[in-house]
Amino acid sequence: MSPHVTSADICICICMTPVEKLATELKFVNKLKRNVKHEYGTSSSLRAEVNVDEELREIFRFKDTKISNWIIENKARALCVRYTESNKDNRQQILRTLASRYAVQHDDICQVAKRLVCTEPENERQMIVHEKTLKNVLTPAYHWLFVIIGRLQHGVKFLVDLRTDVLELISDVKDADESIIIQQLNHYLRDLLLLWFSVGFLHMERVTWESACDILQKVSDYEAIHPMRNWLDLKRRVGPYRRCYIFMHPSMPREPIVVLHTALCDVIPDSVKGIEEAETRILGSAKKYITFLEEDKSKIKAAIFYSIVSTQKGLQGIELGNYLIKKVASEIMTEFPAIQQLSSLSPIPNFKTWLFDKLKQDMAFIFTTHECRIAKDILQTENVIVALKKILGTSLWTGDKQLSEFLKQPLLRACAWYLYKEKRRGYALNMVANFHLRNGAVMWRINWMADPSPRGVANSCGIMVNYRYFLEDSEKNSRNYIEHFVINATEGVTNLAMQAEKLIVL
Repeated sequence: MSPHVTSADICICICMTPVEKLATELKFVNKLKRNVKHEYGTSSSLRAEVNVDEELREIFRFKDTKISNWIIENKARALCVRYTESNKDNRQQILRTLASRYAVQHDDICQVAKRLVCTEPENERQMIVHEKTLKNVLTPAYHWLFVIIGRLQHGVKFLVDLRTDVLELISDVKDADESIIIQQLNHYLRDLLLLWFSVGFLHMERVTWESACDILQKVSDYEAIHPMRNWLDLKRRVGPYRRCYIFMHPSMPREPIVVLHTALCDVIPDSVKGIEEAETRILGSAKKYITFLEEDKSKIKAAIFYSIVSTQKGLQGIELGNYLIKKVASEIMTEFPAIQQLSSLSPIPNFKTWLFDKLKQDMAFIFTTHECRIAKDILQTENVIVALKKILGTSLWTGDKQLSEFLKQPLLRACAWYLYKEKRRGYALNMVANFHLRNGAVMWRINWMADPSPRGVANSCGIMVNYRYFLEDSEKNSRNYIEHFVINATEGVTNLAMQAEKLIVL
């Protein structure tokens, strides 16, 4: 135990309330951080005289030696502390150094490859030796450092955050050659995290109001689709007729990796308000309070996945949410045998941005000639595009019944085209649509004014989508989409898309 942390710091946590315990735990963590700084050094701004390049060289001198892992890990730990306390510019310089100086050496690869090609296939022993050597030179030196860091306490979390910084650096880099080597660093780090975050290493945990305070706080903080208004709102979302599940990783304790919120309803709702209305119908009263044991299982016919969030930006490109949905679906259908309908109630990020781009190109992409005339009358202007951009820039228009009714058909039509027809490399352009379609869901229903909140209107003019999961067909749908780019959608969605197509063709 560190001489700066006494047993009293640990034992004092006993017999406390959850809030007091959380506060004490935070003080304990802060004390540990101070100890790490004392042991491995102060912030980078106060240690400018220490050269990061030299620190890296010193660590990499230990590669392929027989020196004790304790020494190597202590050096790596000090580097992690130095990196964590550095500002953005210094961090990016460290990443650039790693990516350029400790990447694969192309000359070595060419030499080993030539020796391998010149070896007679019959000389199996020599072939194996050269193949092993080739494998080694094809692995960058920083891969070794990442493995060392992964062994440290909180090392995996450090690498996840490191990849967040790498992804940010990629977006900042303008030079094409430098971009390539940073991309290579990103790919190796992603592949390593892909192995460590295999779904077999994750465990699913249900969150209730009785869960630890820090977990509840993180569930609230990470909610990006429907932000928590207050603690009472959070209590409702983890209470009866709701289910909240998270994925956790043993190397990142007390850190939710994916959070999935599910509503238990009698029908598939077509709006956020519809979820609350379903709960009221089941309870018979909006204010009635019950416990989990008092839930009426016979009335629960549908499970609605209304929010799923991957909390770690550094795990971008590593599919985990789809596995959580499958596990939660199995768990809920076991608990509630009457459930026959599984569906999402999903947002449509970037739809409004796409809509404005289309309006800028040609208003005829969105509105018919007749609708254009009506728009001019309602808005009382000849410049409909400018007026619409100004009006749709806020959520106030949703309270104008005449304008809202007029916009309903054109925007639903445009949204259907955007979801069903707009593609990137053969797959749905919208990332939420792509996620659910890859999982084998059906684009089931597009809902007008499903989320009239300022956030919902800002993203997608208040429109949301139900992606429905038919478990018996999910594998077939997923394969058709991934292998043949086929989007499985209902007639209602395709009819809307066809109406939009007629406008675009004209």
